[in-house]
Amino acid sequence: MTQTTAAAGTAPVATKSKYPKSVPFIIGNEAAERFSYYGLRSILVTFLVAQFYNPANNAALTTTANAKANEITHLFVTLSYFMPLVGGILADWFFGKYKVILWISLVYCLGNFFTSSFTTSLPLFSTGLILIAIGAGGIKSCVSANVGDQFDKSNQDLLSKVYGWFYFSINAGSMISTVLIPWTYANYGPRLAFGLPGILMALATIIFFSGRKMYVRVKPAGVNKNNFVFISFYALTHLGKKQKGKSWLDVAKGQYDPEKVEGIKAVYRVMAVFFFALAFWIVWDQNLSEWVLQAGVMDRTINLGFTKFTILAGQVQTFNPVFLLIFIPMFNYWVYPWFDKIGLKTTPLRRLGVGLILTALSFVIIAMIQTNIDHGGHPTIWWQVFAYVILSAAEVLVSITGLEYAYTHSPKSMKSTMTAVWLLVVSVGNLVTAWVNGKIAEGGYFARHLSGANYYWYFDVAVIVAFIVVFLFVSPHIKEHNYIENPEEDASTHNKIVADTDNL
Repeated sequence: MTQTTAAAGTAPVATKSKYPKSVPFIIGNEAAERFSYYGLRSILVTFLVAQFYNPANNAALTTTANAKANEITHLFVTLSYFMPLVGGILADWFFGKYKVILWISLVYCLGNFFTSSFTTSLPLFSTGLILIAIGAGGIKSCVSANVGDQFDKSNQDLLSKVYGWFYFSINAGSMISTVLIPWTYANYGPRLAFGLPGILMALATIIFFSGRKMYVRVKPAGVNKNNFVFISFYALTHLGKKQKGKSWLDVAKGQYDPEKVEGIKAVYRVMAVFFFALAFWIVWDQNLSEWVLQAGVMDRTINLGFTKFTILAGQVQTFNPVFLLIFIPMFNYWVYPWFDKIGLKTTPLRRLGVGLILTALSFVIIAMIQTNIDHGGHPTIWWQVFAYVILSAAEVLVSITGLEYAYTHSPKSMKSTMTAVWLLVVSVGNLVTAWVNGKIAEGGYFARHLSGANYYWYFDVAVIVAFIVVFLFVSPHIKEHNYIENPEEDASTHNKIVADTDNL
């Protein structure tokens, strides 16, 4: 995009769009923060087992110790993905994005101080995890939105490129950290291994603060009661006023903006689809915890013919972002167009269904690996890499499709609400997995029936059941409306543009 300016009697002069000066600070901050978060996660579950739950490596304690470590890890992720809702509300209603990012980053840094300093005290180390989860989640909903705030009409054409670099920085930070931090842990111990993420988070905060004079700061809008929570609560508490043939939400139209009520109806339609994505998120984060513990007892020798080396258990996670970077363009530019060309239109629900099947297949492989281990085997890590290939393809089909579906099937005024709901689905999925692991750690029925390979078969069945329900019972009854393909309905329902930030 270029702009043209001309004085009287002169030819127009083209000027190129310019990137805002604040952009490098935002991207640098994101790369360092993601390094910190994924670096900590890459060693968290193995550290918890080795340091607190089974330091003597007693075989009799393996199941209980692993379950306790998995429970803590998934609770950490649960809080990390719940906090974006809180951070978004604080930013959009009260303080603005800049202050929330800066203040919560300081909480984040304090959490890193606790995890690196108190590696022999579970209560203090856990306090650090809570602070990090508050920090990582609290800024999550603000940072990417802050990127968009820096642009105006003069340089909107550069926004997609900046977001490309933004997400590149996320993957770069996570890939480097999942290689480096497990190596640091193995060679120099937990203090330095947890200290490096702390140093990077401190650097992220310094980088962000350094750009303070260059940011475009959108002022908070104040408390807006025309939002998802307030309207839903009002409708639920006034169901007695519901008229026959009308939606239960219509009772709120007399008290709240009718346009907002209509938008919230769309939110609930999308949430029906999100419910089945929940099955995916119940199992996906296990590749950063349960799969890592499994990798620890596998043959991790990588023989490429010309070279041979052994990778650490935590480093296996690096395969996921690598495969994602391969699969995202492959699916967008080749796989989806090919199926559309032969008459099998790749609708969001079909992608979701295939993604669930692939997720189940990846867990079949993991369950078979565990069966081999349970019988004294020592399988090669290449089997788990194969499972990562399939799981990464499933992630493209479920996670990216879910975000796209949320955007295209919600009106303008509800798009930020749908992003918050999507992150809450991730949070609830991890909460379910944490609960199962907590029950295993307590002993009893779950410990007897979900040990070894049975653990993975249990989750496999859960995913398959979700797939069957989606396609046989629910998907035929889901009423879909794409607001991108049919914008006229969006315009008639929402005849004025309402900022996304008003709906958190």
